Amino acid sequence: MSNVSYHISNLLEKMTSTDKDFRFMATNDLMLELQKDSIKLDEDSERKVVSMLLRLLEDKNGEVQNLAVKCLAPLVSKVKEPQVETMVDTLCSNMMSDKEQLRDISSMGLKTVIAELPLPSSVSAAGPLVSFHSSLLSSLLPQLTSPRMAVRKRSILALGHLVPCCSPALFSQLTEHLMTELAKGPPTSVTRTYIQCLATISRQGGHRVGEHLEKLIPMVVKFTHVEDDELREYCFQAFEAFIRRCPKEMSPHVATVTQLCLKFMTFDPNYNYDDEEEEEEEDSMDIEVGLEEESDDEYSDDDDMSWKVRRSSIKCLEALIHTRRDLLLSFYSSICPALLARFKEREENVRADVFAAFSTLLRQTRVGSSHHGPVGPDSGASREDEPAVATLKKQVPVIVKTLHRQLKDKSIKSRQGCFCLLTELAHTVPGALEQHVPALIPGIVFSLTDKSTSSTMRIDALSFFHVLLLSHPPQAFQPHMQVLLPPVVACVEDSFYKITSEALLVSQQLVRVMRPQGQSATAAAFDPKPFVREVFAATLKRLKATDIDQEVKERAISCMGHMVCHLGDLLGTELQGVLSIFLDRLKNEITRLTAVRTIALIAASPIKIELSSILSDTLSVLGSFLRKNQRALKLSTLACLTALVTHHAAGIKPAVLEPVLSELPSLVDESDMHVSQVSITLLTCMAKACPSSLAKISSSVLPGVFRLVHSPLLQGGALAAIVDFLQALVQSKTNNLSYSQLLKSLTEPFHRSPSSADSSIIHRQSYHSVARCVAALCSACPKETPGTVASLIQEVKNPGSPESARVLALLCLGEVGRSGSLGGSKEVQGVILEAFSSTSEEVKTAASCALGSMAVGSLSDYLPFLLKEIVSQPRRQYLLLHSLKEVISACPASSLSPHVESIWTLLIQNCECQEEGTRNLVAECLGKLTLVNPAQLLPRLKQQLRAGSPVARSTVVTAIKFTIVDHPAPVDSLLKGCMGDFLKTLQDGDINVRRVALVMFNSAAHNKPSLIRGLLPKVLPHLYKETQIRKDLIREVEMGPFKHTVDDGLDVRKAAFECMYTLLDSCLEGLDVLQFLDHVEEGLKDHYDIRMLTFLMLARLVSLCPAAVVQRLDRLVEPLKATCTTKVKAGSVKQEFEKQEELRRSAMRAVAALLAVPEVERSPSMADFANQIRTNADMASIFQSVQGGEGGGFGSAESMDLS
Repeated sequence: MSNVSYHISNLLEKMTSTDKDFRFMATNDLMLELQKDSIKLDEDSERKVVSMLLRLLEDKNGEVQNLAVKCLAPLVSKVKEPQVETMVDTLCSNMMSDKEQLRDISSMGLKTVIAELPLPSSVSAAGPLVSFHSSLLSSLLPQLTSPRMAVRKRSILALGHLVPCCSPALFSQLTEHLMTELAKGPPTSVTRTYIQCLATISRQGGHRVGEHLEKLIPMVVKFTHVEDDELREYCFQAFEAFIRRCPKEMSPHVATVTQLCLKFMTFDPNYNYDDEEEEEEEDSMDIEVGLEEESDDEYSDDDDMSWKVRRSSIKCLEALIHTRRDLLLSFYSSICPALLARFKEREENVRADVFAAFSTLLRQTRVGSSHHGPVGPDSGASREDEPAVATLKKQVPVIVKTLHRQLKDKSIKSRQGCFCLLTELAHTVPGALEQHVPALIPGIVFSLTDKSTSSTMRIDALSFFHVLLLSHPPQAFQPHMQVLLPPVVACVEDSFYKITSEALLVSQQLVRVMRPQGQSATAAAFDPKPFVREVFAATLKRLKATDIDQEVKERAISCMGHMVCHLGDLLGTELQGVLSIFLDRLKNEITRLTAVRTIALIAASPIKIELSSILSDTLSVLGSFLRKNQRALKLSTLACLTALVTHHAAGIKPAVLEPVLSELPSLVDESDMHVSQVSITLLTCMAKACPSSLAKISSSVLPGVFRLVHSPLLQGGALAAIVDFLQALVQSKTNNLSYSQLLKSLTEPFHRSPSSADSSIIHRQSYHSVARCVAALCSACPKETPGTVASLIQEVKNPGSPESARVLALLCLGEVGRSGSLGGSKEVQGVILEAFSSTSEEVKTAASCALGSMAVGSLSDYLPFLLKEIVSQPRRQYLLLHSLKEVISACPASSLSPHVESIWTLLIQNCECQEEGTRNLVAECLGKLTLVNPAQLLPRLKQQLRAGSPVARSTVVTAIKFTIVDHPAPVDSLLKGCMGDFLKTLQDGDINVRRVALVMFNSAAHNKPSLIRGLLPKVLPHLYKETQIRKDLIREVEMGPFKHTVDDGLDVRKAAFECMYTLLDSCLEGLDVLQFLDHVEEGLKDHYDIRMLTFLMLARLVSLCPAAVVQRLDRLVEPLKATCTTKVKAGSVKQEFEKQEELRRSAMRAVAALLAVPEVERSPSMADFANQIRTNADMASIFQSVQGGEGGGFGSAESMDLS
């Protein structure tokens, strides 16, 4: 500390020097010191620094004065409040001085200090101003008619800042005033000011204008007909503000505004677009086009303001497209053709806006279509059904026809707009441009080769070309290779690294186009030979260079890798040189990750590249990478090793693999399942390709593999990898790893007696994992199976064996039986039935799992037996239904079909079972069985709805939940047709049926939103009805001396709120957000569980539609405030404290999300609450922890408001 004080006192001493250079340097050094975060000043130093800087403000030298002002900014946050007060006092008194220079410099200083003051002080300072709001308003309004333009503009700005924080009454007074004045029909210049003021108020006050729109819109519409271009521009700006801020209230006026926009976007009275000539004109007549453009300029003189009208109307349309995704289809019929026709706009700025508006339309189409069905191999089919996408596809030829001429335009802004729009188009409808590639190529080549083109233009052209290559089939580009390649190669050789980098990406795709993988060199109709040399030379030059940008290095490696992978057989003698460069890059820390991925790509190439020259070196380097702590590098290295071992096993000696094997044990660990899975896949490849390398495996990797098998975390891909590995290992006949040894290692932990110390660690999941592994070993060694089965049966029968061993033996029998290798053994059936009557629940459950698995393996043997038992053994029904569920889930539809009738009859008989758990199982079986033959069984389920009791109805509705799967299925189209009937159960008289209907609706909204989108208008009123608290369902129960309140409607309400939360994600466009918020608001005052849900909903709504939340802010703040400030009664139980704490944290998360929206702090009630949180240490600490540590304080949320 003393060191800092000493250094600063030294600087202060120099500041008193007579030499101005000394003073300047010392002040500069002080500023650098103050900017360091680590600096801490003691009180004495603070006082000295402040007084010295204030003295320097009066320095004779202007430069020293300026530096002193700059020092004030970092100083404010470093000194305590009394010093800040001294600064402000001195600066204020200086501003009264006679010296003009001192007044100026002090005002700059004061501005700097105030800007740096932390926000709380400025928020609390807004409080006292409330009393002046009405006088501020009355003094500002007359200024709107001031003869000076500058005064009018400043008044509009001031009113804009007043709007968010003034009371509703004042806001109404302001809008009433504007409307009254506008109704008088004032002079045009004054009208302009009033309309501008309206637009500003709408932008700043947002939703508040909503209630006045009915009166405002007709007025503004009327003024668009006045012959004044600037007034029209302001009118459209006002419309745009209304549309962005009050989309719901604007709904009735959308048609009117759209018509006006469409009319005025073509408003160009001083210019005649001669359509006929343009159609006939050929691209070759470049000279005439040039002349014509020059003549355009005569019209664009300073008096012509019509372009402003066109631009503002197009921006207004863009706002409309952006906020009303629900009207997308109608936009395609009304707005889309109009925008296409305006691509010929002569004014560059307006044309850029036309492109931007059209790009917004494309983006909205893409967002809309991505909701329907998951994106995957079937997504093409599901997107075909999207009407907007289908309409867009029809428009593609027109779009390309209008754009391809623009691509050769002199204006860079236009070309960038074209490329941006085409990129959006390629993303929105991949493959749609295939027929039009020949029309687009000249434009791309022009932008790459034109000498006057800027570097950003080239980068844009290359990045569009890259998107085009990725989203269209290679055959589209092959005929044009001769034209396309030279400009791209020239860009690879460009001196600007960003162009080189983009061009290498494009070259990589072009290499793929020359010879797509999967075609042999002879079968391909296209011969890549003539083009290889050109790309190779340019890429090699970049690959060899070491003094280039990191990104270029990586992309050069990747591009050359693709070249070797696709065209390696055409590189001849050059190939070995390239491979040795790859080896060098592999040894370099900066490029190693890219090199690993590239070598993996080459190793798996179908043209079998000869890698022997670098193989052993590569393997030893890769082995060392497995020790590194970089996860991405580990995973890529393992994938690369797998590719090398799989495709180049002949050239690998076992000794070379030893360093790799020695690294694997530490990677097979449950702490990172994915790395473990990839490591085990590599071991499997080794077992298949070079089994001799695994001689020493039993002492090194195997213990880790078995630890993993016994881990509770093992499932999915990692388990499948271990199963494959064990099978490969047994079949590799490695001398010291026999079937029996592997079996023993797998089952050993389960045979320990319960009393031994470490027997308690076996988790339920590990039973299933081991059973899968045992079954895999049996299927790999069919000769050993009978003996194993016999010993497993003995294990189950043996009363002395520990429970864990019996459970495992049952599960193993099930898994072995799943492959059908048990046959219909009567002995096994007896063992299972015996296990059903065991006293242990675990054994019973294992027996039901085993029976189900066996029945999957041989249906004809076990299914009749299973169905007979379900009928004859009502007490074991639950367990037997579990077995049946397994059968229905795992069997293919073809083998189940003969048995469907008998299963269906049985399930329907048990529909009304008293036991809820059993009923749910019946429902799950019914649902999954319906998927086997939906056309026949879905109508039957529909009939059951009418026939049964409430209990049966609830079972049927739950069954429907299980027919909704998250991937496309044949049942979907049928379900869509009768979903409405099933959702009518939301109006059922029985509360339980309504609850399960809501759960089913939630499942549909989550997994297949397309099923319910069209039904939302009918379903939402019933859903919202269920969110209300019903007094008739609340009853009091006496428990001894206490009275306890029970709310029977809670579960239904919870289910309804869960549905609402899901709808936010999947069907937002079908919701009226303000109506939705009404119910969220009610939920914020409900039971603990529901409040937790609604806080989550609120945070989600803030990110999805902040404008609507801001509109309801004042009503939402109160319940949040109540939750955050409630204290639990002293003497309550611990759970009560924990519950309340969790509620407060959850509410605080919602508050944090709200504070991230800039407009929120303008609400007086929210500003007041934010202040309360700051000043209350308890609430401030919760807020800090929710924000993610100290860094996320209030500054970040509210600093947005200072601008």
